[in-house]
Formats: sequence, structure tokens, C-alpha cells
Amino acid sequence: MVLGIDEAGRGCLAGSLFVAGVVCNDQTALEFLKMGLKDSKKLSPKKRFFLEDKIKMHGEVGFFVVKKSANEIDSLGLGACLKLAIEEILENGCSLANEIKIDGNTAFGLNKRYPHIQTIIKGDETIAQIAMASVLAKAFKDREMRQLHALFKEYGWDKNCGYGTKQHIEAIIKLGATPFHRHSFTLKNRILNPKLLGVEQRLI
Repeated sequence: MVLGIDEAGRGCLAGSLFVAGVVCNDQTALEFLKMGLKDSKKLSPKKRFFLEDKIKMHGEVGFFVVKKSANEIDSLGLGACLKLAIEEILENGCSLANEIKIDGNTAFGLNKRYPHIQTIIKGDETIAQIAMASVLAKAFKDREMRQLHALFKEYGWDKNCGYGTKQHIEAIIKLGATPFHRHSFTLKNRILNPKLLGVEQRLI
């Protein structure tokens, strides 16, 4: 059994960070690959929500989703929130898995306590369980930002999901930040370096 872990919303200027874990065997993971599973950023929202439902309903899949709000990120820091969320997933899912695979290049020091953790850069493109976790995290993030968009339509959250697009930054400059913005995330570098907007746009 493999426990795959991934996040959504790490680089956003607004909204929560969602970290998800999915545990299943490779045979079950293959079922999802046949359904069209891949890195969530390469799926349409409709396909992500379809796969989210299938993951939640499958009897051979265990899943965990942890939310860290913008306020928690401002108070504790993004790195601390990521570590706490991953730790919570490991505490709940570690006993179900003999392999733990995390998307990215750091285990935030948790490999000392969980020595069989493996970090994999672009793991959501190569490990099905990480891709499944990616789908869950992104679906939760999408849903949150659509709900917040109904309250703050000027920021374009239904399209940019809280990332620092040109429209989003211009709205912040014009209207100011909302209670759902991460006030610890500075806009200075993004305004001075438009290339960052292109990078963040590709994360949506």
C-alpha cells in the first residue's frame, strides 16, 4: 500500500492551503489511471471533480484532507503549515501504508520520525497515489475559491483560484486585501517582476 501526499494552494495570495493524502494499492491506482487520472493541473475542473467523487466513494481507497487557512499561514508561516498538515496525514494514514511518497523535494524533517518517506519531484506526474492526492487537494481548493468568489467577484477567484494573476494583483492594488488574503505574502516582487505572474498562471 502506498500513501501519496500532495498539496494545492501553496503559492496563492488568497485562500487556504489544502494538503491531501491518498492510500491504496497499485492495482486500485491503476483503475484511476484508466479513468484518465493525471497531475491535477492537467485536468479540467469537471474531470477533477469527477475523479474526486470516484476517489471518495472507492471502498479500497483511504483519503485525508487537511486545511490550513490564510490566518494560520500568516500566523505560523507556510512551511510550518505544510509540515503540520503532512504530519496530521501521516499520523492518520501511516499505519495503512508501507510506502510514503510526497510530491516535492522536502519532507520537512519528518523523515527522521518516518524513515520510509520518499520525496519525489513532480511526483504527481509519475506516482498515481500522489496524483490522486493532487486531485483531492485541487478540488477542495477550487471549491473554496468558487465560494469566496461569490463574496468578492472583483478578484477573479473563480478563474485564478487565488494565484497572483494580473487581474488579481490589480484588484488588490485598487480595492485592497480581503480577510481571506494572506497578508504575509508580499506583492512587491510580483509587481516588479511580471515573469512571476506567468509562472503562477501555469499553476492554476
